[in-house]
Amino acid sequence: MLTYPFKLVTIIAEPVLEPRITQELRRLGATGFTVVEGRGEGSRALHAAEIPGINVRIETIVPPDVADRIVEYIAQHYFTDYEVIAYLSDVSVVRGDKYRKPFNQGGN
Repeated sequence: MLTYPFKLVTIIAEPVLEPRITQELRRLGATGFTVVEGRGEGSRALHAAEIPGINVRIETIVPPDVADRIVEYIAQHYFTDYEVIAYLSDVSVVRGDKYRKPFNQGGN
């Protein structure tokens, strides 16, 4: 089966950030995303969110250049002031064209 190399960007964040982050994912070039609620504890065993222990995992599959753009944006805008982590994984997808769209810095 023919597959295409992409990146899975995973962002773990406070639930209050979900609308802002998902809006930015679209602006930065993601064609879609998945959001799942979760529980957990970080390396500092602290959780400052409004609901203790609850967070969201936001995932998107994107080309490598879009993944870099997303992670750089998240690091610059969220790491300092919020409980947010982000990481990348290599993935192979079928129907690679489904995960590409032109990048529009000005908006949607």
